[in-house]
Amino acid sequence: MTALKISLEKGRKATNSYALGVAIIAIPQAIVAVILTRYIADNPIILETLEKAGIFIFILLSYYFYRESKKAKIKVEEVKTKKENHFLTGITLSVINMFAIPFFCGIVLLLETFELFSFHFIPVFFFILGSVIGTFYILFLYGKYAKIIQRKTGRLTNDINLILSILTAAVAVFTILKLFF
Repeated sequence: MTALKISLEKGRKATNSYALGVAIIAIPQAIVAVILTRYIADNPIILETLEKAGIFIFILLSYYFYRESKKAKIKVEEVKTKKENHFLTGITLSVINMFAIPFFCGIVLLLETFELFSFHFIPVFFFILGSVIGTFYILFLYGKYAKIIQRKTGRLTNDINLILSILTAAVAVFTILKLFF
């Protein structure tokens, strides 16, 4: 969403700078994900503990997004300030993004399940390279097609917090069902 916003407000060059910042941080995130996945694969009890903690986190996120969806939409006048550093914005938001590492862990586990991944240097290197290129390219495409995306999504962007609330609640319910049944 940030890439779309930057593209619509500041242009594609600013979006590309933002995407580069995000992609650079994807390198250590993918490395950490591979290391964590290998450790988790060797210690299944950790996976069960993470799933239980995830239930709690997703319930909290669901509640948070639901509350945000119910808040009145207040329009804020945009005040022109100094020139923003979109590269630094990309780095900062990527560092605090708590979903990147679990996402990469899930991809590694999926690939390993289908025997398309091993924890040797070459597959790990190409996974990290692909993650970085993919991260940059998807944000590049968001920037390139921002106006089309904005036209097509219309009301969806107004209700994004409600949609996120439903999605996080569904993940929590699915995890509960998976653990107990």
